[in-house]
Amino acid sequence: MIKTPRLILRPWRKSDLPVFAEQNADPVVMRFLAGVLTREASDTYVARAEQHLAETGFCKWAVEAPGVAPFIGAVGLSRLTFAASFTPAVEVAWRLHRRYWGHGYATEAAGAAIEDGFARVGLWEIVALTALGNLASMRVMERLGMTRTIEFDHPGVPEGSPLRRHILYRLSRVGTGQALA
Repeated sequence: MIKTPRLILRPWRKSDLPVFAEQNADPVVMRFLAGVLTREASDTYVARAEQHLAETGFCKWAVEAPGVAPFIGAVGLSRLTFAASFTPAVEVAWRLHRRYWGHGYATEAAGAAIEDGFARVGLWEIVALTALGNLASMRVMERLGMTRTIEFDHPGVPEGSPLRRHILYRLSRVGTGQALA
């Protein structure tokens, strides 16, 4: 569990699953991702996060905002599972329910996940990536102190898709200048 002034990044609960499925079925939330998810696919995402936590000690956590909502989305770290010029790598990512956009929650939660990744997990570098049109996520990456590096074609996005071209941001642990541990 990771706590910030306004948020708790925590293990998933069964009660999170229907709310996360609702979020993942929202075409606005999913417009820069692979498209809306079925309930089964949403539950599989959570199962993968839980497995990742068991294997690595970090994951994309469920996020709650005490006094606001018991679940607002998912934020955290995970190993990238595709081959690219910058892999192996650990990514910070966020996916919040639309009603919680614009409150700084993504930046606050992602910053806490990054800090945990460097301090507790011992990572040397964390990356973030998004489709070129996702200006809101790029602004979050910049607020996190990440550096825009390369554009690349995401191998998991079909050729011809307007979402295929991605941008990569990087952040290294201060004072190291080394690659991923």
